[in-house]
Amino acid sequence: MHTAPIVIVTPALADANNGNWQTARRWHAMLSMHHPVTLAAAWPQPASTSTRREAQADPPALMIALHARRSAASIAAWREQHPQAPLVVALTGTDLYRDIEYDGSAQRSLELADALVVLNELGAQRLPLALRPKCRVVLQSCSARQTLPRTARHLRALMVGHLRAEKDPQTYFAAVQRLAHRPDILLDHVGNALDPEWARRATTLAASHPQYRWLGGLPHETTRRRIQAAHVLVHPSRMEGGAHVVMEAVRSGTPVIASRIDGNVGLLGPDYAGYFEPGDDAGLVRLLERARDDADMLPLLQRQCQTRAPRFTPEAEASHLQRLVDELLARQHR
Repeated sequence: MHTAPIVIVTPALADANNGNWQTARRWHAMLSMHHPVTLAAAWPQPASTSTRREAQADPPALMIALHARRSAASIAAWREQHPQAPLVVALTGTDLYRDIEYDGSAQRSLELADALVVLNELGAQRLPLALRPKCRVVLQSCSARQTLPRTARHLRALMVGHLRAEKDPQTYFAAVQRLAHRPDILLDHVGNALDPEWARRATTLAASHPQYRWLGGLPHETTRRRIQAAHVLVHPSRMEGGAHVVMEAVRSGTPVIASRIDGNVGLLGPDYAGYFEPGDDAGLVRLLERARDDADMLPLLQRQCQTRAPRFTPEAEASHLQRLVDELLARQHR
């Protein structure tokens, strides 16, 4: 069973440098310990009978597709060509919290899958009741990093997320404006602007509020070092499947202040003390000011993050993923 070839289909390859790509790359490395694994942007739909025979001469034994909507054509093609071969669909934030409600192709992907993977502990609650038995939680992981010493002269907050509506940079921008009277609270922002208007707004804000820095898109390693150095990571997203950057903060000893959405609560737990309501910039500001002014706040958040950190180890993720693959391959050969 440990030699069965696997294909991972992800619409986001290396040039995207986003969470889906990081997930695909990590799963490729984990499963490659026991299987030949191929990464592809799509599963081809053979154009002719001869091409179909060639494509199926030595096919993978199992497909893992990231994104129910964006990989829908690949999912349908795989099921048509390999009706008995296992199919895993990993659901992203936009799948769970938008597309599966309205998009027929995403809904069809759920039906075709043998297993559905969600990336936070509350994800299964978004699925129709009939589909929940085939759902598995696979929490993502990252390496641990040493907690770095931080200055007491100021509080440095960091948001990591591309400038797009789902990540809600507007709430972060509004918090910057509310904190104009607090030069001891610095707010950095890592992420590419996905349209010129977001770039204009970030640039204008930085010019008028010197405590805000828009750093643009940075390499992953550079970003991780900034997470290590920050006093707190701010994650205001409105839609998340399971944000990798939250895990990177937790595994770096950096406390998190996050919007109270399922994708964050499903990682940090329902009793975490660092939540604000989605879009509530005043609530975000209150938490940042507490983190700066209340000597007990950051240690509390750090302790709570430390209790969650074991869930995000590579060993835990690899074990859950391999167990699912073994289960599906064994089921196929019964």
